[in-house]
Formats: sequence, C-alpha cells, structure tokens
Amino acid sequence: MAAAVSAAVSLPSSKSTSRSARTNVFSPDGINFKVSLPYRNVSAGGKVFTVRAQVTTEAVEAPAKVEKVSKKMDEGVVVNKYRPKDPYIGRCLLNTKITGDDAPGETWHMVFTTEGEVPYREGQSIGVIPDGIDKNGKPHKLRLYSIASSALGDFGDSKTVSLCVKRLVYTNDQGEIVKGVCSNFLCDLKPGSDVKITGPVGKEMLMPKDPTATVIMLATGTGIAPFRSFLWKMFFEKYDDYKFNGLAWLFLGVPTSSSLLYKEEFEKMKEKAPDNFRLDFAVSREQTNEKGEKMYIQTRMAQYAEELWELLKKDNTYVYMCGLKGMEKGIDDIMVSLAAKDGIDWMAYKKQLKKAEQWNVEVY
Repeated sequence: MAAAVSAAVSLPSSKSTSRSARTNVFSPDGINFKVSLPYRNVSAGGKVFTVRAQVTTEAVEAPAKVEKVSKKMDEGVVVNKYRPKDPYIGRCLLNTKITGDDAPGETWHMVFTTEGEVPYREGQSIGVIPDGIDKNGKPHKLRLYSIASSALGDFGDSKTVSLCVKRLVYTNDQGEIVKGVCSNFLCDLKPGSDVKITGPVGKEMLMPKDPTATVIMLATGTGIAPFRSFLWKMFFEKYDDYKFNGLAWLFLGVPTSSSLLYKEEFEKMKEKAPDNFRLDFAVSREQTNEKGEKMYIQTRMAQYAEELWELLKKDNTYVYMCGLKGMEKGIDDIMVSLAAKDGIDWMAYKKQLKKAEQWNVEVY
C-alpha cells in the first residue's frame, strides 16, 4: 500500500490571519502516521513567526496483486493425503518384469490397489515405505517413485496406481553386493502382498492444460514413468472435457533394445495417432550417429536440433525431462549454439521457460 503525505504549515501573522501552504509527497511505506513537530521560530519579511508543522498521511490503496494462473492441470490437485505415520495400505495386484533377460538390470511394472483413496494426477509421485527395519532398528524411510499410470489407472476405474521400478543391485568398494532396500522390496512383491503408500506429491511434472500444446518428453530408463501416464491420457483414454490435438514427442534413452520400456504400447499410440505422436528411441550400446558416436538421448535430439529450437520459441511448447541427471547438461550443450545463432543466451532463455512452466525437470 502506498500513502499520500500532506504537510500543512501555518504561519500566524500579527493580524491573527493565517496562510496555509500544502505540499503532497509520496511515501512508499504504506504506513499511516501523524507527526507533530515542535514549534520553531522563523523569520519572514523582517518579522519573526512561530511555526508548527504537522505531517499526516492518507492511505492510498495499491493495485491488487494479480495471482498467477498456472498453465498446468493443477486445479484440485491433492498433495500429501497420506503421510509416513499413517500411510495408505494398498495391495499388489500385478508385478511383472518388462525388460528382456539379457538387459543390463531388471525393470518391473507393478499395480497396486487404491480403491480411489489416493487421488493422484498424471505427473505426480507416491512414496513407498518398505517392510522391515534398518540397521538402527527403525522402520525404513519412504522412497519416492514417479507414477506410471494415468489418473484412471491401468484398469480404467481410478482404483489403482502403477509404478515402473528398476531393481538396484551394485558392488561397493569393499567388493560386497548391495541391494537397494525399496527397489528390491517392490520388485520382489507377490500379488496379494500389502504395500505402505504415502502421498501423492509433486506439481512440477503436471500436464499442461492446453490440449493443442506441443509436449516434448525426454526420458532415460524408468524416467519414462510420468510420460506413460501422460500418453495414456492423451491417446488411450476418452474424456468429455479433454481431447489432445497437439503434438506429443517422446525421446526415450536406454542402453539396449531389450531395455526399451512399454515399446509396444507406444507403437500402438503411434499407429493410432500418427499426426499427434512422434517417437524416438536412443539405444546407446547398439546405435550410433553419422559420426560414429553412441546414441544417447541428447545425440538423438541433436538430429532434430533446428526443429526442436523452433518449437522452443513457441508459447505453447512444454518440455518435460525425467531420468538421469546427466542428460540435462547434454541437452544444454545442444541448445547453447542454436540459441546463439538467434542472438539468444540459452541459459537465460531456459530460466524464462522455467518461469513460464514450459521447462520442467525431475532428475536424479
């Protein structure tokens, strides 16, 4: 709030008449105040007068702050309905390995019951608390996983939630085999087993509201999870109030072709909506570019660099990135030179995109 300040000075004359001088100044503090200054003797026209100055303020209403309207589907989104001290107990309905036997590592797709009690949106995550206790005798802490199903769920009844989980197994510096606590708990779950669920959480990866938007999705490995949820809503489901008519462009990076996740689903979507869905795989151990370089996700994107840059200059293009943290730098390297051709500083431009909710990142 701003305040208009009025200062009135009265100069009494020998005839007991007065002249009043009023000056308006501006106070940025927006605080109402009244200050009475002590009497002072001043001289005017050879005579001495006693002056008392008084300062008062009149409040002036500042323009109402305009609340930012999100470009994402954030209306009514539920966050943290279930917390670690009081998790939702779901039941495993399905747990199946979705990578080939010769793939470097196992990835599993699993479906849990929610009975509609965990009302998540596409792009959100849930927490899972594995059974058992840690080395200090305390319950295990939750791990967060991106949800791999649309809000309707794999069975279309809004009563399930799905995850895409890679089993973590590695050898430490002492030569010991270490198994990730939560990933192994989940990958070993049998149908009928209970699972403690928290959340849902997150608003960073929510889908854009605009059904005509260009949505560019960049994923490595299990980072595909939120994009499977997007794409099911876009191409496998029907809604009275939503029909996707824009362009969805998915880039998925994996080490081997036997590691490609949900490949058949995505190819069906491509057949169903060839004008609205583009699909590009980057298989690093099997594919190379024209220079003989391994085909990582940024290498594949570089083949479409000019086209991608033109899309990124549009107000209705949204980029979503999920997966290994290293992918972001590789993508920045491509964009820096492209932006420079147009006299644009890419890093500064990317900040603008983030502020406009058009550059969304969830990496680990």
